[in-house]
Amino acid sequence: MAAGRSVTGVSTEPNNHYHHLAFGPDALNRQQRNGSYLAYGRHTERADDGPQRLDDRELLMIRRADQFCLATVTPNGWPYLQYRSGPAGFVRHLPETDRLRFIDLPGNNQFVTLGNLAADDRLAMFFVDYPRRTRLKVFGRGTVIEDGPQREIEIAVEAFDWNCSRSIIPRFDREYLRELGEAYQARFDGREAELQAEIDTLKARVAELESR
Repeated sequence: MAAGRSVTGVSTEPNNHYHHLAFGPDALNRQQRNGSYLAYGRHTERADDGPQRLDDRELLMIRRADQFCLATVTPNGWPYLQYRSGPAGFVRHLPETDRLRFIDLPGNNQFVTLGNLAADDRLAMFFVDYPRRTRLKVFGRGTVIEDGPQREIEIAVEAFDWNCSRSIIPRFDREYLRELGEAYQARFDGREAELQAEIDTLKARVAELESR
C-alpha cells in the first residue's frame, strides 16, 4: 500500500518503523480478526520508513520523567527488565545526535543489563507519567559509555509509540501536588485581586453618588 500524499506531495502517513519492529505474523493475524488491522497492521504493507526522530511531545515526556523501565535481551534470548530512576531530567537528550543518555548508577553488581547490551544492543524504554496518565515506549540500540567519571548508557532511538491511558492508575507525588497547589493558589490570588478591584470601584462609585 502506498503512503498517503497531501496536495503538496508530502506523505500523510505516520512513520511505520515501530510497526515493522513490533508486529509479527501472529500479531497481524490477530489484528485482522479483531478489526484493528486498518489502524495498525496496514502500515507494514509499505516499505519500512526507517528510524523515527523524537519530537517535542516525546522530549517533554522524557524530560519530565524521574523513572522508567529498561528492557534488554539476555544472551539466552530471555527478556530482562530493570527499573531506573533519578531526578526529573536524568534521561538527557543530545540534540546533536538525537540520542538519549543517562548515568548508569551502581546496583547489585550483577551487571545483567550491561552484559545483555554487550551481546545484543537492542533495548526498550517504558516511560509512564502517572498524574497525566500517559505512557511512551521507545525502541533503541544501547551503547555503554565508560570513558567518563560515571558509566553511562547512550541510546540511538529506532522507534517510539504512545500507549492509550485506559489502564494507567493515576499517582501523585509530593512535588506534583505542591506545584498543583501553587497553581491553584496563584489562580485564587489573581481572582481575589480582580474582585477587590471591582469592590473598590463600586465603593468609589457609591461615594461619588452620595456626595452629590
